[in-house]
Amino acid sequence: MRVSIFAIGRMKDGPERGLVSRYLERAQAGGKALGLSGFAVSEYPESRKGSAAARKTEEARLLFDNLPEKSVLIALDERGKGLDSEAFAQKIGAWREEGRAALSLVIGGADGLDPHLRQRADLILSFSPMTWPHQIVRIMAAEQLYRATTILSGHPYHRGD
Repeated sequence: MRVSIFAIGRMKDGPERGLVSRYLERAQAGGKALGLSGFAVSEYPESRKGSAAARKTEEARLLFDNLPEKSVLIALDERGKGLDSEAFAQKIGAWREEGRAALSLVIGGADGLDPHLRQRADLILSFSPMTWPHQIVRIMAAEQLYRATTILSGHPYHRGD
């Protein structure tokens, strides 16, 4: 299963981008034996439309045009469902076992996600009810993908209760 993060907005070079890269490289290395690959970030420009609704619609269209066909879609949204790391890893493992070819985590723009994108999502996931800067959300998403590979492989990186 090919795993990707699709994000609205471009991240500047710096320590945040470095952390995302580091976690995704680790996930790639650990994911091979699990049938997980890819672990890449695709960035798309923020819309410049006049209203929040129009911006969300344009950004959703851009994301839909680039998401792999029949991908598992995880929409990151503070109003989504909270999962612990083990439950998140188990969901990824179950989708992989179902033979799903791709897993796409989507991070919307500053205005949030278009309702059509939320409706299409297999999971609307929240890291917290708080609103986080997009660069931190990318770090958190990359780290949780790496953590999922360690949980699924029984590696001691994740030390739960």
